[in-house]
Amino acid sequence: MSETITNWAGNITYSAEKLHRSSSLDGLAALVAGSARVRVLGSGHSFNEIAEPGPEGVLLSIADLPPVIDVDTEARTVRVSGGVRYAELARTVHAHGLALPNMASLPHISVAGSVATGTHGSGVGNGPLSSAVREVELVTADGSALTIARDDPRFGGAVTSLGALGVVTALTLDLVPSFDVEQYVFTELPLTGLDSAAFGTVMSTAYSVSLFTDWRAPGFRQVWVKRRTDQPLADFPWAAPAGEKMHPVPGMPAVNCTEQFGVPGPWHDRLPHFRAEFTPSSGAELQSEYLLPRVDAVATLHAVDGIRETVAGVLQTCEVRTVAADEQWLSPSYGRDTVALHFTWIADTAAVLPVVRRLEEALDPFDARPHWGKVFTTPAAVLRERHPRLGDFRKLARELDPEAKFANDFVRAVLAD
Repeated sequence: MSETITNWAGNITYSAEKLHRSSSLDGLAALVAGSARVRVLGSGHSFNEIAEPGPEGVLLSIADLPPVIDVDTEARTVRVSGGVRYAELARTVHAHGLALPNMASLPHISVAGSVATGTHGSGVGNGPLSSAVREVELVTADGSALTIARDDPRFGGAVTSLGALGVVTALTLDLVPSFDVEQYVFTELPLTGLDSAAFGTVMSTAYSVSLFTDWRAPGFRQVWVKRRTDQPLADFPWAAPAGEKMHPVPGMPAVNCTEQFGVPGPWHDRLPHFRAEFTPSSGAELQSEYLLPRVDAVATLHAVDGIRETVAGVLQTCEVRTVAADEQWLSPSYGRDTVALHFTWIADTAAVLPVVRRLEEALDPFDARPHWGKVFTTPAAVLRERHPRLGDFRKLARELDPEAKFANDFVRAVLAD
């Protein structure tokens, strides 16, 4: 009997009639070896067809594999199975007195899927989630196991890999000593007068800083400042402190957001915007995100402001974050310190897509790289121009998957296969 399988937002219905759930590595290896096409569905928090296997392909979940979270306190590393979600991983790591360097805004996403698509948090000194990875364990096309570590010349293509190299069964991540965080929210930061120097100062105020706006007026409705308690408390004279607990989306209840008003708490309870014990329902939204050179941050913000009325008509909220450069070949922040513009749209694909295209036109002069798991219309030829190591990744994909078992239309378009 067939089942209907959708992504988290419900805007994608996969063509596969069944979601295969492997409960053992041996069973997974046999399934992969015996299948012509395979794509892996993580937590489903993607908004495009990156996981679509095609009508003849196998859609695979690794969420039922035995969960592994092995913390090495001496080496400050953790080996974690790919289907584990960040909330569960964070609790275990914290119990050992250690921490992940950063987290995304939502802690409910899977580890393997997050790093494979370039997911990130915020902070001028913080790379994407993939920057913590030191080793990747894969089941390759013939069902064999392969480990690629940082000292392997292929490593730059192995983490943010779009699922095109194999099934990621486990990763080893770097950890740091545990730390506490205080979160403060400020309101009404004007765009006027925010030059490059001021933008850099604002975003460097704390360990992690996010700006939110609905683009109905110039400037930012909210600023979320997450300060490590072992680092100095900087003044924030540019906006007023919020008088009540805030949600990033105007009008939404803030009860499920992480603690605010400077109440200290462990890193994993403050770095995300949403509490781990809050289980998101299927999201009534679409999402897009573009990562651009940080040196162009203010110019990109003014470019969006120039089409503000177009954007605001279908927008719920826009978040502006910073990401440090990394060396993953397909990472949207590869080789450049980055500003990330994230757009949460209404759940209306027909209304959103023309606005996305107009937004991309406004951002084209700044070599915008879209997040691989979000809604975008950037042509594949342009993507290939903006990812200078994509040719190296193409060679690696052909080496590890010569029959393109893990490719789909999305991957083939990017790789020009």
